[in-house]
Amino acid sequence: MRTSRAVAADQKPDTPFPATEGDTLSVLVLDDSPAQRNMVCALLRRWGHTAISTGDPVEALTLARDPAISLILCDWMMPEMTGPEFCRRLRTEVTESYAYVLLLTSKNERSALAEGLEAGADDFLNKPVRPPELHARMNAGARIVAMQRELRKKNGLLETTLDELQLLYGAIDRDLDEARRHQMALLQNQSCQFDGAEVSLLLEASGHVGGDMVGYFNVNKDVVGLYSLDVSGHGVASAMIAARIAGMLSEASPDQNISLVRGTDGKLCDLPPDIAAGLLNDLMLKEVQTDRYFTICICFLNLKTGHARLVQAGHPHPMVLRADGHVDMVGDGGMPVGLLPDVPYTSFDVQLAPGDRMLLYSDGLTECPDANDQMLDDDGLIMLMGQNKATRGVAFLNKLRAGLVDFAGTDEFPDDLSALLLEFHGRA
Repeated sequence: MRTSRAVAADQKPDTPFPATEGDTLSVLVLDDSPAQRNMVCALLRRWGHTAISTGDPVEALTLARDPAISLILCDWMMPEMTGPEFCRRLRTEVTESYAYVLLLTSKNERSALAEGLEAGADDFLNKPVRPPELHARMNAGARIVAMQRELRKKNGLLETTLDELQLLYGAIDRDLDEARRHQMALLQNQSCQFDGAEVSLLLEASGHVGGDMVGYFNVNKDVVGLYSLDVSGHGVASAMIAARIAGMLSEASPDQNISLVRGTDGKLCDLPPDIAAGLLNDLMLKEVQTDRYFTICICFLNLKTGHARLVQAGHPHPMVLRADGHVDMVGDGGMPVGLLPDVPYTSFDVQLAPGDRMLLYSDGLTECPDANDQMLDDDGLIMLMGQNKATRGVAFLNKLRAGLVDFAGTDEFPDDLSALLLEFHGRA
């Protein structure tokens, strides 16, 4: 009676463990013993799984390439290839999918188990195989394979999303490059000769496009208008506002130039710069209606007399490099444009003599930091101007930029750079 009860107890685990819906697995059984293969495959099919068996390790490597294979039950001792050797080749040759490997072994030594894990096995099962333990370890392996496949699926989705983003960023970069070309097209010739003066320009955005702009326009044969503006922020929005303001100070459509007016004789003449700044302020608040603002310096120069009238609306102080080499910092500040309504702006006068130069610029120069986060500041700009006083025109502006590179230790600046150099020669 004891023997019968023992046999019954041993047979009890053979009762089926049905796979729940969605848990059906494809299992590859590799064992050189046909009897062992048949026994394990019978258990797997009883539990509702798909069983594929072979006694050839090389054939098993081919079968394992099927992504449907979730688990592999592999015998340790086989004549042509050991279980660990099979695992090594499996992990090396089959990389498109991942199968959970259970090594069936009678070895209990820790060194043997370590060898199996190092070779690429995931778990072990002692022989002879006990159905409850096999079922439990298969369930654990199935969970791991399911998580791994879900992770692979999400990684694939992530890669697809990244590819789509890359295409999107590429399109944005192309659009920004096009915007940069359009912005640079708004910039007039780097140098322009007038009868009695010369104007040189520098414009460099810190990104694809920037919010700085410099330019000039003819009023009449004796007067030229100049401006330097800097819109708050960076990027496309700032560049669009800068382009719009530059369009309002263009000579291409004199009647649309906000700083010009026709007299009773029908001829164009310049408005006082403070009036022009007030008109721009009203326009920003009433029509543009943005949270951005800009600073600007507008100048009208009489080419005959050297008399300049300017308004400084929050823009850096103009610098005048006199013919004798010393630098005057002129202007009285003023409020930026587009912040508050009914702001009073005031004009001021500067008298230029032949050989004098006036620099209008954005704060990208004076607020440029060095490696210790110390700004160049007004004194640093005055020093650079003095060091390069023998240089003229565009070359002078390029020297200022080179000095800024030496100061900052880099040619990638955190803010847009812009400058306008007016050199007054006087008329004969």
